[in-house]
Amino acid sequence: MAQQKKIAVAGATGRLGRHVVDVLVERGYDVVAFSRADGVDIETGVGLDEALTGVDIVIDASSTPSADQQVATEFFTASARNLHAAGERAGVERLVVVSIIGIDGSLAGYNAAKLAHEQELLKGALPVQILRAAQFHELVEVMVGWGTQGSVAYVQGMRTQLVAARSVAQALVDLAANPIPAEDIPFPEIAGPQPETMAAAAAALVAARGDVVRIIETSDSANPDREQFENGTLLPSPHATLAGPSFAEWVAATVPAAR
Repeated sequence: MAQQKKIAVAGATGRLGRHVVDVLVERGYDVVAFSRADGVDIETGVGLDEALTGVDIVIDASSTPSADQQVATEFFTASARNLHAAGERAGVERLVVVSIIGIDGSLAGYNAAKLAHEQELLKGALPVQILRAAQFHELVEVMVGWGTQGSVAYVQGMRTQLVAARSVAQALVDLAANPIPAEDIPFPEIAGPQPETMAAAAAALVAARGDVVRIIETSDSANPDREQFENGTLLPSPHATLAGPSFAEWVAATVPAAR
């Protein structure tokens, strides 16, 4: 029986990373889980050489809380360079990294930062497998929080195919174990089982929680990515893996029933 790979998870305590760690442990891998809380900073490189000692594969599930394009771009490009450099020194075989479906033409904000992240990753010394995912179920609550003003939440018009972070974690681990040749599918994708709008998902979430919040879908003419958000560009390609649960199923399982 082949020896299990030693897999490191960057951003191990985050919205996605904690699920990646859980899936790896469940499947019997030797896991090195780290984040800034452990003294490992992939943006500066501090602690990274020590963390990657003896590691075979790195899954990068890290993110930045900032949606500001410059802040996010600086984080992602620096982290890509540092993971390549430290990984090469440590003898890492490859990187597996999460990105976002449909961002090829992104011009602003977080999506443009993730596109820059992909481009920086593909310049590096190590082989890289990039999994593009739809927006997470867990993002809906964040979007509602960002847009709430009193009893109204303004949510950007967006067509998407929401997917659970746990399902994305499983797909990342699958890719770590069995990489897909780039000549077959340059960017594997994962999305949820059905198309939805972010505003409708937000309305379903606040209703399930019993919150007295009215959701208003917005369309920002000043956003250079508005058309991309609204015209279905962020929906999955035909080759995408579709994975449940649906957003409604996820809400029913994770949100306490309103009293």
